[in-house]
Amino acid sequence: MSLATVKSSATKTDAPGGSSAPARVSAGRRRRILPTILGGYLPLVVIVLVVALPLGWMILSSFKQVSEVITLNLHVLPQRWSLVNYTEAFRTAPFGRFFLNSVLVTVVGATLKVLLAIHTAYALVFVRFPAKNVIFVAVLVALMVPPQVAILPNYVLIAGMNGLNTYWGIIVPSLGTAFGTFLLRQAFRSLPMSMLEAAEVDGAGHLARLWRMVIPVTAPSIATVALVTIVSEWNEYIWPLIITTDPNLMTLPVGLTLLQNNESGPAGYGVMMAGAVIVILPVLAVFAFLQRYIVAGLTAGTASN
Repeated sequence: MSLATVKSSATKTDAPGGSSAPARVSAGRRRRILPTILGGYLPLVVIVLVVALPLGWMILSSFKQVSEVITLNLHVLPQRWSLVNYTEAFRTAPFGRFFLNSVLVTVVGATLKVLLAIHTAYALVFVRFPAKNVIFVAVLVALMVPPQVAILPNYVLIAGMNGLNTYWGIIVPSLGTAFGTFLLRQAFRSLPMSMLEAAEVDGAGHLARLWRMVIPVTAPSIATVALVTIVSEWNEYIWPLIITTDPNLMTLPVGLTLLQNNESGPAGYGVMMAGAVIVILPVLAVFAFLQRYIVAGLTAGTASN
């Protein structure tokens, strides 16, 4: 073999594109598999199981007979699917009335909350007025304060205004949303000022610029605020429980407590599961409809920060 042939063979073997390069790449990938699984996929699977297993067990148990719920011989799926727990839940408590009350409180409360957050965020970004930064700091402070702190002052105020056992007494105290105002302010700050300045030159006022330009462009952020607000209003428990004693004005979460009081004992577990499913199904439907906006809405405005 000639010297040139030997050099050529050595060059092909040691070249970056030779047969040793894929081997090194494959070895590197194998070394990264374990950290990826332990640091990424495993925690994700654990979190999904922690969230999904109780929810799935609750839904399945709502279709089981009492003997299948209270037993040492557990079965994941019902041996005989039955709607008796749902029938008993509607017979024991007026869930139809609870549902209508929750829809009314959620629709009115969430709509007013989102509208107030939109207009407040627009004013904090595009309107010039004194102490604007001070007001924004106050919004941030309100975002950090637990809402339970305001329960007693709100109760004294609403009771003094004869708002006990009224719809407006349930809705009004929670109309301010610091989270929605903060998120929409960050989204509005990412908008190009030249667009709004051009509209101002054309004679568009603040309301026209807000509804014709700002809102359509920031729709994902507004949808995110709407989703969070709807879920919060629908699941609100403490304030409606305190402010209402009339079953005709109770919302679904409060009605679930009434169902628990009427269905005490192990025999009522299936009925309680059915009532819980009735409470969470509308929220799951809304979340499934709006979930594609969440990531876009929560990340909007980060470029401006």
